[in-house]
Amino acid sequence: MSALKPTSGTDIDRMVRRLAEEAKAAAAVLALASTAAKNKALTEAAAAVRRRSAEILGANRRDLEAAEAKGLSAAFRDRLALDGKRVEAIARGLEEVAAQPDPIGTELARWTRPNGLDIARIRVPLGVIGIIFESRPNVTADAGGLCLKSGNAAILRGGSESLHSARAIHAALADGLRVAGLPAESIQLIPTTDRAAVGALLKLDDLLDVIVPRGGRALIERVAAESRIPVLKHLDGICHTYVDGAADLDMARKIVLNAKMRRTGICGATETLLVDRRAAKTHLNALIDDLIAAGCELRGDAETRALDPRVKEARPEDWDTEYLDAILAVRVVDGVEEAIDHIARHGSKHTEAIVTEDSAAAERFLSAVDAGIVMVNASTQFADGGEFGMGAEIGISTGKLHARGPVGAEQLTSIKYVVRGTGQVRP
Repeated sequence: MSALKPTSGTDIDRMVRRLAEEAKAAAAVLALASTAAKNKALTEAAAAVRRRSAEILGANRRDLEAAEAKGLSAAFRDRLALDGKRVEAIARGLEEVAAQPDPIGTELARWTRPNGLDIARIRVPLGVIGIIFESRPNVTADAGGLCLKSGNAAILRGGSESLHSARAIHAALADGLRVAGLPAESIQLIPTTDRAAVGALLKLDDLLDVIVPRGGRALIERVAAESRIPVLKHLDGICHTYVDGAADLDMARKIVLNAKMRRTGICGATETLLVDRRAAKTHLNALIDDLIAAGCELRGDAETRALDPRVKEARPEDWDTEYLDAILAVRVVDGVEEAIDHIARHGSKHTEAIVTEDSAAAERFLSAVDAGIVMVNASTQFADGGEFGMGAEIGISTGKLHARGPVGAEQLTSIKYVVRGTGQVRP
């Protein structure tokens, strides 16, 4: 079925169900696949990504041209864009996932009951995972590779803006599966941009085990509202960096600039800068100078604007906005407690950071801030599964059930209790 031709809702429902049925059958094979076979599929897929680099970049140019014609923002186009370095990063990510320990079959605990029953808790795959994502084409490889490593089949539904890039990368994944002798249906890519495909996928609770939406708030809210399948949420990245009164100025300048401006369009980018009132006169002017020189628009509270008239007035909604652009909200707070309170009211439980030389303030921040990732003296841009040594990530989970923070292969597993007896019956 062509991805570019309109199809009826009934046709889409049938197509998505067929893909899910094929994925279900593949999942049964993957659950028992050897570590060697899974790793071979991943390394061969990495080789195919490199071999198909020109094809992938050509497909990406088509997506970028379409995005520019639609007038999509520069930040959006940055998330969409691939170059030689990013394609190589996709290949390396697959190899790094292959190099990770295989989580499947890992014995987490084992004990013997007084009646002689031997009980073990082991890791098993989730089954079939649906991943719905938007503009970042590398998610095709990250999600497919992590699902494969963890013995799960994957059904990928990318956004219309990244369709050509996703198809080219998916072809490399299929190459790897074929060479390794694993079912090509282990990693499926829904070949239509019709939004009805998302609705069709969310109804298949008889075939899918988990849905992972990765994108903007509108996508997450739609999936959470419509899905009959458990959802592993990757919500907004309203991340904060708090510069404490005991922060080293040089360190604070490097961290803040990197946390905001390294890549503004990723979920780990800092969106609000909080500065301790004790450091406002000594640190804030330098931070403002650095950010404005780098092309960042600042929106601040009254105290911040009093220090520098170049800062625009912050509106109430600025404290709750994931800009994904070169825009930063700035507020002066009365120490670590007010910073913690601000984050509790406005954060999205993604990634929060403190810059300080005061160990007591650092420990208070670490213990009191409720987020998937909490950092001391480091850029929030490290909020990434690859940077955490996971090889890649399927997203940053902001929920509290099942997995939280970067979701790698280990987090895409469940558990099974294995009980061995010698003829025991329960009295």
